[in-house]
Amino acid sequence: MKLFNLDPDVKVLLPDGSTRQLLDYLLPSALLMVAALLLVTSMFVPYWSMTMTAPQYPKGLKVDVYVTHLAGDVREIDELNHYLGMPPLDEGGQWERSIAPFALAALGLLLAAGVFVHNQWAALLALPVLGYPLVFLADLWIILYQYGHSIDPNSALGGAIDPFTPPLWGEGKVGQFGTIANWEFGLWLACGAAAVVLLALWFHRAAYKPIVDARRAVAGGRLSATSSR
Repeated sequence: MKLFNLDPDVKVLLPDGSTRQLLDYLLPSALLMVAALLLVTSMFVPYWSMTMTAPQYPKGLKVDVYVTHLAGDVREIDELNHYLGMPPLDEGGQWERSIAPFALAALGLLLAAGVFVHNQWAALLALPVLGYPLVFLADLWIILYQYGHSIDPNSALGGAIDPFTPPLWGEGKVGQFGTIANWEFGLWLACGAAAVVLLALWFHRAAYKPIVDARRAVAGGRLSATSSR
């Protein structure tokens, strides 16, 4: 069974008279649209989570971080943090969560626009998507750092814990609580979108560079013919 049921006799004629398969041009466009779909879908599932464990909480307390909101045992964790003089979890990253739907929609539109760009500018349009997972992790680390260093020393238990930064990945410790941080499905979807974009750009270059080269060859031939007259 063929991936695309295309007539092999359908060819794309290049300026120098050579031909290429139509699939060569459809494939990078399809991959860019797949990447846009992965990116938009990631908005509806968690990107990151942290589970806090302690003897008095045998099942643990977990918070799931979406790009638009927090979910899980947020209220319970906020009640514990109140005694440490720490702000509510929801205060961190409010601005980022408010613009996330528009930012992800914009990234998806950039990829869709790349379908109609047949030169090196397609890579420029895709660049924000390639950097997006790293930007998310960097911003999350800053939020975690600020949160762990906002302990009020005058609170009931403010002097019982040193400033801390929860880990982006793996195990850590906050006071008497153990922590387990995980990258969730949304972040992996964003990473997958970046990987698909890289693949799309590779096929895009393979498809459209011969056209650019053919145009240069034809233009060079015309210039030579004009000079010889």
